[in-house]
Amino acid sequence: MTVRTAILGYGRSGSTLHADPLEKLKDEFRVVAVCDIERDAREKAANRFNCAIYRDYREMLKTEELDLVVIVTRSNQHCRMTCDCLRSGVNVLVTKPWAINAEEAGQMIAVARESGRMLLPWLPARWGCDLMRLRELVNSGIIGKVFMVRRREFSFGIRSDWQTQKRHGGGYLLNWGPHIIDQAMQLVGEEIKSVHGLLRQVINPGDVEDVFFATLTTTSGIILSCEFTIAIDQLPNWVIQGDRGTIFAKEKSVEIHQTDLPAHMDPTKYSNRPEIKIIREEFDGDHRYGDPFVIYPKISRAISGKIAYPVTVDSALKLTRVLDAVRLSSKKNRVINL
Repeated sequence: MTVRTAILGYGRSGSTLHADPLEKLKDEFRVVAVCDIERDAREKAANRFNCAIYRDYREMLKTEELDLVVIVTRSNQHCRMTCDCLRSGVNVLVTKPWAINAEEAGQMIAVARESGRMLLPWLPARWGCDLMRLRELVNSGIIGKVFMVRRREFSFGIRSDWQTQKRHGGGYLLNWGPHIIDQAMQLVGEEIKSVHGLLRQVINPGDVEDVFFATLTTTSGIILSCEFTIAIDQLPNWVIQGDRGTIFAKEKSVEIHQTDLPAHMDPTKYSNRPEIKIIREEFDGDHRYGDPFVIYPKISRAISGKIAYPVTVDSALKLTRVLDAVRLSSKKNRVINL
């Protein structure tokens, strides 16, 4: 089966992260239509794919026979567009954040169930080379029982696009939270019990945050510390702390500091410090936020009914509820219990 596909939103991400694999995977996908409000974007898409072009996605839904619509528009448009596509009988892949909040996510899930169509949240960082390898290391027990995970990204980049506007669903919590908060949650694989968040606007224009800090506590007590902040990019992106060692990861480099506590402690010493063994390696691959060329074949097989799509709507909804709690915690200046 070749998936007849439309791209809704042919901007920076739509024309690269999504269009590139759709173009290359010709045996699995055929781009039959592209919709964008900008004429220049439509012309580029028509020249690239020799496809139909539309300014109004509702006209596209009436005209084209589609198996899948890939929605890569402003965040505040995702819910309405997704529901319209689902009601038209078309499966939907919707970019992150798939919804502004849990209320929107619930509406989208309900429409998907009513229509019998598939709703596929795009959370590519779940395929990140760092997350996959770090999960292997943690599950191996090399650093013992994990009690804390720190996940961070840094930048002095200044944006001036719609991501700086609240009315468009902008802000770094919705933009980066689906990457770094979700990765920390996926690493430990436990339900979140409580959330504390802090949002700040530091250097970007507009009216939304460009910095966020989130502290999550799991049901077993593991602490997840996640942040996007304004800083020179020198600190580790990951610090995973266990009772037998610590893992540090920066870009592609990984250091595993591993130890075994002594069987017998010397009560006459102030501190019994064990020897530390350091293991160095690099992540296999360059795609810390997932490789679309790996993910899209899974989308094709899911649409064809051969596999279940790995990102379930329930897991995406859990993430959205956590992001909601981070925002509410910052507003109320208190811990939010889930």
